[in-house]
Amino acid sequence: MAITEQFKNELRELIARYPEPRSALLPMLHLVQSVEGYITQAGIEVCAAEVGLTTAEVSAVASFYTMFKRYPVGKHHLGVCVNSMCALKGGDAIWNRISSDLGIGHDETTADGQITLERIECQAACTHAPVMTANWEFMDDMDETKAVKLVSDLQAGVEVRSTRGPKIRTFKEVSRTIAGFDDGEVDEPAIDDAMLVGLRAAKKEGN
Repeated sequence: MAITEQFKNELRELIARYPEPRSALLPMLHLVQSVEGYITQAGIEVCAAEVGLTTAEVSAVASFYTMFKRYPVGKHHLGVCVNSMCALKGGDAIWNRISSDLGIGHDETTADGQITLERIECQAACTHAPVMTANWEFMDDMDETKAVKLVSDLQAGVEVRSTRGPKIRTFKEVSRTIAGFDDGEVDEPAIDDAMLVGLRAAKKEGN
């Protein structure tokens, strides 16, 4: 990746938000990923230099968290939850269908660089099982038909919105948001009545 002064300045902006430079490492790595679509060696080296760590220490972090990729990711990253709740309600069927349609398996990318597919053990959204994510935006209450349409629309460049509201942007764009840079989507909805049932029941019981 090309290490520009603007990129270094943005890394330093992230560092300045934390009491210790190394505390900024996770958002810094997301910023690296927003530039190249994955964690490059050059990105690891500049992060290490900026926070005073070795490249081995930064590589250990980048290889530990599954949201960091050490290989090029497609324009769109699709995660399919296959944990017990989602699997029982159709997650496995969704996975099998789109994996077969795309001709790729876990952590693989289509030849045209459009779609990367990942099996995810839990996305903490059992209320709306089975769930998928498209560039980390939730797609709730999915089935095979909806999943096929999602893939088709993304491949065709059609605007797609999360079932919770926000527009599905690219993997790189979302990585920049996760790094901590404003994307203008802060007021988009992120919760619905179904997610609040448990909370309301607890409050009704005085808990």
